[in-house]
Amino acid sequence: MPNTSNDRIDFLVARINEADVAYHQNDNPIMTDAEYDAIKRELASLVSDHPEIGDVLNRVGSAPSSSFGKIRHGKPMLSLDNVFNNDQFADFCASAGRFLNIDAKGLIFVAEPKIDGLSISLLYINHELHKAATRGNGIEGEDVTANVMTIEDIPKTLPADAPEMIEIRGEVYMSKADFLALNAKYERTFANPRNAAAGSLRQLDPAVTAERRLSMFAYAKGVSSAKSEQTHWEWLETLRSWGFKVNPLSRRVRFDLKDASSDVMTAEEFHNYINQIRSGLDYDIDGVVYKVDNIDLQDRLGFVGRAPRWAVAWKFPAEKAISKLVDIEIQVGRTGAMTPRAVLEPVNIGGVLVSYATLHNEDEINRRDVRIGDMVTLQRAGDVIPQILGSIPSARSDDSVPYVFPQICPVCGSRAVRRADEAVRRCTGGLNCQAQVVERLIHFCSKMAFDIEGMGDKTVEELYNAGIIKTYSDIFAIDESIIPRLSSMDGWGDTSAKKLLNAINAKRKISLARFIYALGIRRVGEQTAKLMAKNYGRVENWFYNMKDIAIDPTRLSAIEFAAIDGVGQAVIDEIFAALNDGVTLSEIEKLIDVLDIEEDITSMSDGHFSGKTIVFTGSLTTMTRSEAKAKAENAGAKISGSVSSKTDYVVLGEDAGSKARKANELGIKTISETEFLNMLD
Repeated sequence: MPNTSNDRIDFLVARINEADVAYHQNDNPIMTDAEYDAIKRELASLVSDHPEIGDVLNRVGSAPSSSFGKIRHGKPMLSLDNVFNNDQFADFCASAGRFLNIDAKGLIFVAEPKIDGLSISLLYINHELHKAATRGNGIEGEDVTANVMTIEDIPKTLPADAPEMIEIRGEVYMSKADFLALNAKYERTFANPRNAAAGSLRQLDPAVTAERRLSMFAYAKGVSSAKSEQTHWEWLETLRSWGFKVNPLSRRVRFDLKDASSDVMTAEEFHNYINQIRSGLDYDIDGVVYKVDNIDLQDRLGFVGRAPRWAVAWKFPAEKAISKLVDIEIQVGRTGAMTPRAVLEPVNIGGVLVSYATLHNEDEINRRDVRIGDMVTLQRAGDVIPQILGSIPSARSDDSVPYVFPQICPVCGSRAVRRADEAVRRCTGGLNCQAQVVERLIHFCSKMAFDIEGMGDKTVEELYNAGIIKTYSDIFAIDESIIPRLSSMDGWGDTSAKKLLNAINAKRKISLARFIYALGIRRVGEQTAKLMAKNYGRVENWFYNMKDIAIDPTRLSAIEFAAIDGVGQAVIDEIFAALNDGVTLSEIEKLIDVLDIEEDITSMSDGHFSGKTIVFTGSLTTMTRSEAKAKAENAGAKISGSVSSKTDYVVLGEDAGSKARKANELGIKTISETEFLNMLD
């Protein structure tokens, strides 16, 4: 019987990973802050039984892009917890008051509009701007120094009274006026100013960044060789005196007690005021950040997990509007998932013209009883993703009929099926479905996979429609003989055709993990691909076992694979399905022949545990489970979630249970946490 808890954990972790990459790497959010927080709250409820997922909850941002150099932050760039109403803000204040053993009603905050942009860290040494980095994963960010040098708002030198070494943090953004001008210039529609700003700052060519006007508000301090300010308000004044742009709407507020002798607002009053004027601002904001003003109190409060105890973001409610639902389109993704999209009469919501909105899946359509021709209420959730809240039945025509979700793929005509345990209906056409093929080719060329420069969505679709590429191996079959044909296509020339060929040839060498991920097998995301690469080491070994699973998913290869920590039966099922479509196995063989797929060196480490399979059980006292696994993997070990005859060591923490008993029954060597550490040393 499947472990429902584990399946749910896998789903939630996958959604968080997907959302982090979409927001922090691809600058394309896929869910609202409220939805993201709800997922993390549910995941947090499972931590006690599954401590290994704690790292996901405490992670900030996403891994830096491989396209840029990396800079390690002198002090972590952590995230903020969110609240969405006055009661939640009051709970935050009460928690801070209990921690400090003071009356929370007396707390003074500095309130700053929360700019919807990209976090940046600026390091000044000897009063000169030395390095600039994005947030990245909070520990390490992308080196965007050359691009930041083109932003006029950012001082390149500091005055003599500034510390010899100081890190200044803020938010890079694009004003609404500059955003509209950018769209007009390039005759395209960037999704919103935040995405435009993030994409502009992360250009590989600084000249492109220079062409796109970016701005910055400064607000925070990282590492510094000197400490002087006693309050955050004094720090903002210092930033102004050094030439930084500080949001002029920032002000001191109280939590609850209105000071009759002054014009000091309460936090709620300030939040309501900013919400009222936000549409008239020349930059996007999505809330207000409240920071305890007293820096000594900030130091005492410290951090919990990924967020400070002394600051919180109070988010705005989503803006709403009413429009007519003109049609419902079905989009087919690379895994065959059929996603409904509402086509709307264009309506302005918060300064953005909205023509489409998500409908999620067929259950949501039925639950909300949304029909073509309805007048519907919609919102830009988190001011990013338009979504339909429901229809207005009183405005519905008499001939209206409920929407029937198609059971045939609208692209290839194949049968669309829905598993009993899923909300999504999927096309069964596989690589015979044009929509799936194009999406898989796009995924294959994407940043986290082969990362082929110039092979974006538009180019891939263009090459597919021209018949130049139909499968993965076709990409690497492109040679000089194709250049004349490419050069003759609209928008192409001899130079761009040769540039594409060079970009493809530059990616003929790839790591095993990225190769596995590039294949786009459902449930085989970045982390699972890394686990597979680490476990099998060489592509030949991996492919032999995958073919074995494709023949019979109950064979020993599948059983051993399912025992890898982080892999479950659901992954086995998807691999079996993917490799039995009549095309994928052949494609993998062709790719192995023409590519240099690097061995995973961590699987062949010369550490003490090289080639050994380790199982951890019980609670560890000197480190987290994740840290212990990482140490073991660095020493060459393979980590498994279950004990079998293939297990070499079982590391026993406190309250070790059934795994310890099974190890004794099978005669597997058990070691204590201390013995494990000694063996590592």
